[in-house]
Amino acid sequence: MPVVTFQVLEGIDKGRIFRDLPTPVTIGREEGNALRLNDERVSRYHAKVQHDNGEIILTDLESTNGTRVNGNVVQIRRLRPGDRIGVGKSLLLFGSEQEIKARILALSGLHTPPTGNLGANSLPATVHAQTLALQFDHDIHCDLNPHDKITEMAGTLFLGSRPLPPLPQKMTPSQAARLAELLDFLHRHLTAATENINANEEGSLITLRFADWQRVLTLQMILARYVRAVAEPDVLDE
Repeated sequence: MPVVTFQVLEGIDKGRIFRDLPTPVTIGREEGNALRLNDERVSRYHAKVQHDNGEIILTDLESTNGTRVNGNVVQIRRLRPGDRIGVGKSLLLFGSEQEIKARILALSGLHTPPTGNLGANSLPATVHAQTLALQFDHDIHCDLNPHDKITEMAGTLFLGSRPLPPLPQKMTPSQAARLAELLDFLHRHLTAATENINANEEGSLITLRFADWQRVLTLQMILARYVRAVAEPDVLDE
């Protein structure tokens, strides 16, 4: 059974080490949590850490004050040695000293961006190519009207009365964490690329710096590569 280690960096329990806890592990202030914190801003059962498909997955258990990984609020996220998990007023460091050192050594040789297939071998496909193709013609004609309200019904998002492309169903925790990580990456970089938009006096025309426009195009290319990675993982090296 995989085990995990957490070190408390900030909070009332600062300095404590929860070493080699067998997964799954719950984090909270209530008795019964394997990782119990004396923090009034931590929910009774705040978060869960489990092992799935060779990875360690952190899931927020609908906590009152949320869960953060490396400063970002998350619902579900893969954990890697050295990640910092914020719950309430407490800050936890994931991984033992040996695990963190091993990760640092592994990263020390990555001086250049990876090439090839964007990690297709480690990204399990959750949508088959035929399913993706059937959805595309319908989705391309969906008018993204900013005045329409985004709603949710039975697990499907709607923009006005039009259904948006569905999320994969029955994903494993590992797959759900990977998808959430990807969408969060794209959302944060799109926000950063468009935060310097300028509008004219009438508000009818906006301008974007060339460098920021290139960042948008880079995101477009990344999305295109991911779509191909899902639909045709065997031809990414072409």
